[in-house]
Amino acid sequence: MDSDPATETQRHSSATLGLGPDDAGLAQAVEILRDGGLVAFPTETVYGLGADARNGEAVARIYEAKGRPSFNPLIVHVASLEAAGEIAELGGAAKAVARVLWPGPLTLVLPVKEGSGLSSLVTAGLASVAVRMPAGRVARRLLEAFGGPIAAPSANPSGRISPTTATHVFAGLSGKIDAVIDGGTCRVGLESTIIDLNGTPRLLRAGGVPVEEIEALLRLPLVAPLPGEVPTAPGQLASHYAPKGHMRLEAESAEPGETHLGFGPVAGDLTLSATGNLTEAAAQLFDCLHRLDAMGAEQIAVAPVPDEGLGRAINDRLRRAAAPREEEAVSAAR
Repeated sequence: MDSDPATETQRHSSATLGLGPDDAGLAQAVEILRDGGLVAFPTETVYGLGADARNGEAVARIYEAKGRPSFNPLIVHVASLEAAGEIAELGGAAKAVARVLWPGPLTLVLPVKEGSGLSSLVTAGLASVAVRMPAGRVARRLLEAFGGPIAAPSANPSGRISPTTATHVFAGLSGKIDAVIDGGTCRVGLESTIIDLNGTPRLLRAGGVPVEEIEALLRLPLVAPLPGEVPTAPGQLASHYAPKGHMRLEAESAEPGETHLGFGPVAGDLTLSATGNLTEAAAQLFDCLHRLDAMGAEQIAVAPVPDEGLGRAINDRLRRAAAPREEEAVSAAR
């Protein structure tokens, strides 16, 4: 993370430690990871729930803590391009994109390198791996100190709102993980963009890097994944990032009983950005969803957000948050 807030290093529960982003806190985090434990840490996007990517038992604990479907792959975080090359095959396109956009909020899905040592749980049994070099200062220091790849999905219960503060992490996972490094609020506040470079470049998830920027580097458009496709990267499940309340999108005004999440000229009970700034809206998105939960909002109306630049990623998250939950889909099918 880029911020340097004062943080508490006290124990928040009988099982989950709160660590500072200083040398002592990072050293303790590294020790926990090497012992097969789970540590949540801040990146520039959201907080990740980290485990040693080469320790199958540790990675299994991520799925257990999050209640995450076993077929949904995990992103592996690395400290450098060289470290990425130890676990994945870096072709010309991957190197060209990575040299410009790494470190940063971009994940590349690449062929797994033979002898990578990665747990098969990280890739969900696929021949590809999702790799990212984060830009957040705390994340980079942790990766360098650990000296190996860290598997880290977002540090929240599966399908729920992604965390952008340590408080969010404790609210969802306290008692289920070993420690949380409190590095303040995440600067980007939106997960990484994911592109698949196994063959024809494909957009798997819009995120912190605008799609147009990647397409300009590749000099060709990204192909969208097919409906119903088996996930090859995180964040591809139809219902995801969901608050407790039901959401209605493209709402210029709220109906009786709804809490209104505004944007730009559409003022709401809360707003993603009063000025219509998409960067601000991306950074505020998950915090607003957490606040809606805290308010007990059962019906949520969301103002229209332009579907361009970071707006594409914001709308992707909103559509997934508004999608019917798995239990609702089952009930409707009966």
